[in-house]
Amino acid sequence: MGRIGQVIMLLHGGDREEARNRFAGLWDEIGETGDTLHRCTLAHYMADTQDDPEDELLWDLRALAAAEGLDEDEGRHPSATAVRGFYPSLHLNLAADYLKLHRREAARVHLERARSTTGALAEDGYGDGVRAAIERLEWRLGEG
Repeated sequence: MGRIGQVIMLLHGGDREEARNRFAGLWDEIGETGDTLHRCTLAHYMADTQDDPEDELLWDLRALAAAEGLDEDEGRHPSATAVRGFYPSLHLNLAADYLKLHRREAARVHLERARSTTGALAEDGYGDGVRAAIERLEWRLGEG
């Protein structure tokens, strides 16, 4: 997670291409069968480095699939409870992806899922930011 965090900082610093390259290297190391929390986190942020909306959607779907795999194993994985806090953001990102691709109904489905999972968010800056982003997307879809 430390190495993923370093690349996230690079991404937030504005170097999307270098972040994409480093995430790709980490993904090669982790692979489709690696630690589910690592796959979820990496795919979630790898989506943000994509130039093509279809590629972004693909990575966001990978992140959700990893999160769902971890959630199914809840009783045995210590990180499972942390994943619940990811669901609003994961579904929000998918809603935004589908909206970019002019797939409004799919966007609405994931926006509703994002909205329905906000109870897992803490009352902090991150939680407030995700809730505000949900409201903005609701407005863009004409549902706010």
